[in-house]
Amino acid sequence: MSPAPRSFPLLVALRYLRSTRRDAFTSFLSAVAAGGIGLGVAALVLALAALAGMQRLLRAEILARTPALVLTLGLFYFVLNGLLLWGFSKLMPGYDVTGLGAGILGSLVIMVVNWVLSALFGRKKSD
Repeated sequence: MSPAPRSFPLLVALRYLRSTRRDAFTSFLSAVAAGGIGLGVAALVLALAALAGMQRLLRAEILARTPALVLTLGLFYFVLNGLLLWGFSKLMPGYDVTGLGAGILGSLVIMVVNWVLSALFGRKKSD
């Protein structure tokens, strides 16, 4: 029975790892290269494991603060829209917003009307 066929890269690796005395430096370089590749792969595996752990930690920290972000950005959205409505009233004659409070209230009215209209006439979600 014939021996099992070996792959060409394995034959080349074995040739340079088990060489004669005059090719000892080539054997040494091959061993150092194989060790370096192994060390590099080990470092990559450890780095990916550490990053995966940090990813879970960051995701937990961000999701823990999401309600506060939504609340503060939502309130800022109303204030910004109120400022824009009030500022636009200064630029356009005949359009009057008496102050920032009225602008924020107008922003709230616009949001509610937009929500109602999109609920009534918005696009239907298709599968």
